[in-house]
Amino acid sequence: MIKGLSKIEVITVFAEDLAATRAFYENVFGLEVVYADEASAVVRLDNLMINVLRADRAGTLIEPQPVGTPENGARLLITIQVDDADAVCEELQQHGVTILNGPVDRPWGRRTAAFADPAGTMWEIAQHLPQPS
Repeated sequence: MIKGLSKIEVITVFAEDLAATRAFYENVFGLEVVYADEASAVVRLDNLMINVLRADRAGTLIEPQPVGTPENGARLLITIQVDDADAVCEELQQHGVTILNGPVDRPWGRRTAAFADPAGTMWEIAQHLPQPS
């Protein structure tokens, strides 16, 4: 391990529609916005922050690489541990979220389901399954 690396502090997602993506994190995930301006909105989970940044402002963060678009396909999957994947899927669907796959039991001992936010960022919920004895 590289000395000084200890935890992920912020994940930045690039959004073409800042308002819709911010509303997703506020209304679906129920997260509090801790900072906002005309280019971004930062929400906080217990252990990290998500910076929703307008895609047209992201270039300087990743140059010389280009900012991809949601149509280019998934570039990242963020997994959140949950106690009951089926119940969380039902709640997500009540908020209008389309479940892309799952819930399905995976061979690595998780029950997972995947969905995307309005900016195309891929999310997964994962429930730990009991290990066979």
